[in-house]
Amino acid sequence: MSKWQEEKRLVLDTSRKMLEKGLVVGKSGNVSLRLPPDGGRELLAITPSSRYYDLLTIDEIQVIDFETEPVEGDLTPSAETMLHIGIYQARKNINTVIHTHSVFASVLSVAGLEIPSILDDQVTFIGGEIKLAKYALPGSQELVANAIDALGQRNAVLLPNHGAVGIGRTLREAFTICELVEKTAKIYFCSSVLGKINPLPAEAAEVAETFFTMLQSGDE
Repeated sequence: MSKWQEEKRLVLDTSRKMLEKGLVVGKSGNVSLRLPPDGGRELLAITPSSRYYDLLTIDEIQVIDFETEPVEGDLTPSAETMLHIGIYQARKNINTVIHTHSVFASVLSVAGLEIPSILDDQVTFIGGEIKLAKYALPGSQELVANAIDALGQRNAVLLPNHGAVGIGRTLREAFTICELVEKTAKIYFCSSVLGKINPLPAEAAEVAETFFTMLQSGDE
């Protein structure tokens, strides 16, 4: 049995939940979890490339190091592996990355729109506006750099003509961020259709940002 059996199961369960909740279709999207260093190597568990989530097994979750060298598993890891590794390297307090293709977030990414701070919970848990990264080809190092730049210290980012990324300290936290991104994108879209978008008042945004800072530091 794998020494990372429980961690791999968490990645597997999250990928299936991502499919069940409609945040992806078929084989799209990806999930990873940072693992404790092993022999000085930084490691992560990540979903493999081109595998249907409803058929995925725990043994197909790949363990690799930050140089993408295989540690456990003989499948090709997700095509967006470098995006996950790049985020882990840029954000030392982050332990999980989830990339989704949820509908409303993707609609806004295709339209080239960012989501301003419009909801209290958006600012409290995501950290403010949800920015749109500059376009780059999927799987490219340019995409990694653009996504990290647009992400900043927040917990979500939109990828143009592609989808969204949510991050967190735990898989449950990152999954909740992904659901919140989709909810916020849907509300923003519907408000745009109605022809009226009221941003979150400055004083409310300031309070929510304070809560975000507390949550990120663990001072809940």
